[in-house]
Amino acid sequence: MRQEFIAECEDDMAQIAITIADTISNPSILCLYGDLGVGKTSFSRAFIRHILNNPLENVPSPTYTLVQTYNDEKIWHFDLYRLDNANQLYDIGWEDALNADICLIEWPERLDILKPKKTVDIIIDVLQDSARRIIVNS
Repeated sequence: MRQEFIAECEDDMAQIAITIADTISNPSILCLYGDLGVGKTSFSRAFIRHILNNPLENVPSPTYTLVQTYNDEKIWHFDLYRLDNANQLYDIGWEDALNADICLIEWPERLDILKPKKTVDIIIDVLQDSARRIIVNS
C-alpha cells in the first residue's frame, strides 16, 4: 500500500508520524530514506514518543551511538549514517532488533544485503517551498 503526505512544518511531520504509528502492527521494521537534514530523526522522535505515550521522552539522535533502545528493548532506533559496513550491525544488537516490536532505521541504504525483506519504507523529500513529502510504502 502507498500513502503520501505533505508536511509544511515540524508539527505536521510529528502529526504524520503519529498517524503512521497508529496504523502499524507489531512487529514492524520502518526504513527511513532521505537526504541529510530532511527530518528522519524528527519523524522518528515523534513516532517513538507517541508509541511510548510520553511526549516528553528523551529521544536523542542515534547518529553517534548508532542505536538507541526504548521500552526494555521493544523499540530500536538506528542511524546508520556512520556505519562503515553492514556487518558492524551484529556488534550493536542487530539480531535482537529484528525480534523487537518496532525497529526504525535511518539510512537503510547502508544495510546492504542485511535489509529485511518485509519493511515499511518511508521516503522523505524536500519540496521547493521547504515542505516535506512523506511517501509510505508498506
